[in-house]
Amino acid sequence: MLKKPDRNALRDKRRRRVRKKIRGTAERPRLNVFRSLQNIYAQIIDDDRGVTLVSASTLAPELKGKLPSGGNTAAAAAVGELLAKKAIEAGIKRVVFDRAGYVYHGRVKALAEAARAGGLEF
Repeated sequence: MLKKPDRNALRDKRRRRVRKKIRGTAERPRLNVFRSLQNIYAQIIDDDRGVTLVSASTLAPELKGKLPSGGNTAAAAAVGELLAKKAIEAGIKRVVFDRAGYVYHGRVKALAEAARAGGLEF
């Protein structure tokens, strides 16, 4: 009998492989994305200090009541815009995009494009 591969285990393997090469610095922090079925989360991290500089998610007070669903591309785009706005206010313009093993498609792509439209460079 064939065993079906665990999708999260495969994603984690991809994430670990990519994280060996991607590192956020103070000049160019890392924009990390986490996707669950119900929500999407994004944070900008300085890996040198191990500190989250800016974060946004569909559970943020700015977005929580305004979105009908937190698990679609419209919600991901709203999170990307909010993250870009917070990052610009914090003085962050250039980041390294870490898709965390997810395919660059759908919600991850919508978040990235909205963050770019909001003024982040990556």
